[in-house]
Amino acid sequence: MSKRLGNKYHNRLKEPMELLPIREIKINQAKIDKIDHVIKSIYRLIIYSRHHLDDDVFDTYLEGVQELQELLSLKNAQMEAQSEEEAKEYLKNLKISLDFVIEEIINHNNFEKELQLFQLLRLVSPETNAIHPNRYRQTLVQVGGHICPDKKIVPQLVSELFYQIQSISNPIIKAIYFHHELIRIHPFADGNGRVTRIAKNWMLMYDLYPPIFINDVAMKKEYIATLSISFRELDNSPKEWNKHTEAFFEQELDRLLVNTTLLYETVIKIGQERVKFIKKQI
Repeated sequence: MSKRLGNKYHNRLKEPMELLPIREIKINQAKIDKIDHVIKSIYRLIIYSRHHLDDDVFDTYLEGVQELQELLSLKNAQMEAQSEEEAKEYLKNLKISLDFVIEEIINHNNFEKELQLFQLLRLVSPETNAIHPNRYRQTLVQVGGHICPDKKIVPQLVSELFYQIQSISNPIIKAIYFHHELIRIHPFADGNGRVTRIAKNWMLMYDLYPPIFINDVAMKKEYIATLSISFRELDNSPKEWNKHTEAFFEQELDRLLVNTTLLYETVIKIGQERVKFIKKQI
């Protein structure tokens, strides 16, 4: 998604990047309410239905997440890897990263520290970490038409981003905002997309939402195009919410709603199968 800038860009004057003010976010609350309604429906079934066991809460969620990860991680690998060997390595590192995240969630650790960014980078993109071990990028990069902030201010921007998200109470808004702004900063030489998406899903999964993944090439292109245009608009008006940034938030909400609905349907199916099994025993 990014590339190193040629020498002609090194002397290009550019105002320092500013984070999008949280107060400017105008998110579709009706869609968030719909997602939360489905999530509550899932746990209402788990708690009150006679056809589910107490431990179905975690087991069903985890199983659904893992199945989704297996399906979508393969497609992500095919889109991001240049060869079969790279795809295998990508999938291996992705699985290691997701296992780590799930273990952290089990231990009641949410994603909220800069240190965790480097933990994810070492796991999901060890080759990138080897370039600048435990450090942010030392190069200039470009995402579409967006020239990412100078390497000197990257640490400051990342620290500010972590500080900013503390004031966002809704985990969905927090995760999407963090995703958007971290990609805009592009703190690492490579692997930014992978690290950012896993960090976002760590936040969501901690609050028992399913993860958001890109599951086909068309969606991947839409994702990149929407982010690029959003960044361009924010470069021009950094403190103003715009329709392209809103489009990215909407697309993320749509993806989360689809995955939440899939999880609900999985829970329903388990209950139906358990009822069939019980009737056979009578």
